[in-house]
Order: sequence, then C-alpha cells, then structure tokens
Amino acid sequence: MRNFVEKTHNDYIRHVRTFTTFLGRAPDTAAPEDLAFSSLLRRRPGVGASGINGSVAALRFFFTVTLDRPENARHLTLVREPRKIRVILAWKEIATAVGGGSRPKVQGRAERRLWRRLRSLKSWR
Repeated sequence: MRNFVEKTHNDYIRHVRTFTTFLGRAPDTAAPEDLAFSSLLRRRPGVGASGINGSVAALRFFFTVTLDRPENARHLTLVREPRKIRVILAWKEIATAVGGGSRPKVQGRAERRLWRRLRSLKSWR
C-alpha cells in the first residue's frame, strides 16, 4: 500500500482503469509503443498538466512496482505546468482600486502598506 492515502489509491486505480479502456486489453500486456496514452491526454480539452502528471505517476507506479517492468515506465514523461503571467496594473488602476484619488484617506492596514510601497516605487504628487 506504500503508505498512500485513500484518495491516491482511488486515483491510481481510476487512471489504470482509464488506460485499460484506452488500450482495449489487459494493461499488463501493454508494450512501450502502447504508452502513447499520455500524448493522447495532452490533446484532450479540459485535461490539464496536473491531470496528465497524475496519470503518468499512476502508470509509472503500476509498471515499476506492481508489474516490476520499469522499462515500460521510462516512456512516460511528465508535463510541465505552464507558467501563468502575472497581472500588472497601471498606477491609476491601483490608485482607483485602493481608494480613488492621488492620496485618498486610507483605512485598512493592508491599504496603508500598499500606499507606502507605491510611494517608495514611484513619486506621488
């Protein structure tokens, strides 16, 4: 059981079952060429990098630990999570979000901290 929590057990079983459905036969008969499953997942809409990596982890565990065939697991590759671009606001947008004018009456501690940071970054007139 490898000290995995119940959710991990269920996820691994689900991923191996999905792979078996894709394969159309028992998963222990899979050849390295049959492991194009992860590339198929990449093309499906709605399947993110974490879902693909979960499937790859489950299949790696299945082939290396359960079947003791690590040569099959070498063909499974993880997918990198795409980096998200930070939203950068213009100075006027920040001022509007915080309170309006160039020097509004600031109430909260977080707002005061933000205004101090803004003043240190750019001179406010």
